Amino acid sequence: MEPHRPDEDPESPLSRRGPEDGRLPVRSPVTLHVNGAAMTATLDHRTTLLDALREHLGLTGTKKGCDHGQCGACTVLVDGRRANSCLLPAVAQDGARVTTVEGLAEDGRLHPVQEAFVDRDALQCGYCTPGQICSAVGMLAEAEAGFPSHATPAAALTEGGPAALGPEEIRERMSGNLCRCGAYPRIVDAIEDVAR
Repeated sequence: MEPHRPDEDPESPLSRRGPEDGRLPVRSPVTLHVNGAAMTATLDHRTTLLDALREHLGLTGTKKGCDHGQCGACTVLVDGRRANSCLLPAVAQDGARVTTVEGLAEDGRLHPVQEAFVDRDALQCGYCTPGQICSAVGMLAEAEAGFPSHATPAAALTEGGPAALGPEEIRERMSGNLCRCGAYPRIVDAIEDVAR
């Protein structure tokens, strides 16, 4: 027996039939500017940005870890800011610029954070690495722009200048990204290398 799929049941409010019959659509075309290229897909409104990237656009560098926004494995940059893609409805990101780990390299050269991770051997199994790298790129931009953190409150920043990034500050700013293998010391070293 086939499982019941409410989105395929013509009597269900989740039916894929359109507004011409008085029901709300549950699928919409979404255009994302991913790694510099416009990509359009028609997506169920419940599809997360993570699933859109992986399942609909074939970009599997971004990983699904906890699917609850707690581990950071799915971190990407949305309009230049780091975000947990497992929490973002893809339809709400229509028109956004999304950068995944696949889009950080330029002209065949790794991004400096990617190079530092390789140089410092800042990974073990590698599952969290794409999210760690995207988060580090976003975090470095936040620190450069003078965003405060728990370790360095706004009052300690001078005239909105960049935050100093020592090991404690990096650990605090990267605390939303978990590494179950425990590669944290080398991750912090790699980020500190780029911050200098």
